[in-house]
Amino acid sequence: MMPTRKLEDVIQGQTIVTAPSTLSVLEASKKMAAARVGAIMILEGERLIGLFTERDALNRVLAAGRDPAHTTLKDVMTTNLQTIDAGKPLGHAMHIMYEGGFRHVPVLDNGRPVGMVSARDALGLEMVAFEHELEQRNSITELL
Repeated sequence: MMPTRKLEDVIQGQTIVTAPSTLSVLEASKKMAAARVGAIMILEGERLIGLFTERDALNRVLAAGRDPAHTTLKDVMTTNLQTIDAGKPLGHAMHIMYEGGFRHVPVLDNGRPVGMVSARDALGLEMVAFEHELEQRNSITELL
């Protein structure tokens, strides 16, 4: 069964993580780590021009022997983006991810980026609750 939740509901309350294409991979990675996200939207003004993901950092930067401090997002971002409208169902985004072999799809509203849907979102609220429980257990273990 395809999840029918609308993407606007899935991304509700989400903080969009963005960067200009001139930002270094190192700074973008720090920003992603702080926000605990696996992808960052690259904007030119209000317009989405690219996406940079953990996979890009691994494959296009580290494995390619590039220096993250001196490599800009412009040089390693994905530009031929698949995007999805906020009014579409989550199942549609899952299909796009499956067909394209990637894990993040920028969500747009009238061409403006309003959020990001990831393969993790497809796991649903049960998985989020499970992850939260694991984090709590780890915090308790660290305290002991």
